[in-house]
Amino acid sequence: MFLRKTARAVRFLFVGPAILLLLVVINAMTDPHHWWVKWPALGIGIVWVISLFRVMRLLVVVGGVAALVAALRRR
Repeated sequence: MFLRKTARAVRFLFVGPAILLLLVVINAMTDPHHWWVKWPALGIGIVWVISLFRVMRLLVVVGGVAALVAALRRR
């Protein structure tokens, strides 16, 4: 379960900005004077930061396990 959520978070780190770019293009094509894309950008940005923290947490855990294994091998 933890790895599945982290895999989704890694995927969203790449998909989120792509979705936002698509929304910016749609906004520019439809009504460039009314910037409605700010609200989806706020939501996507919040979720993107949460996903980044989830991935960083996994990297810290994996790094800690690797350091533990390296320390135990030296003994």
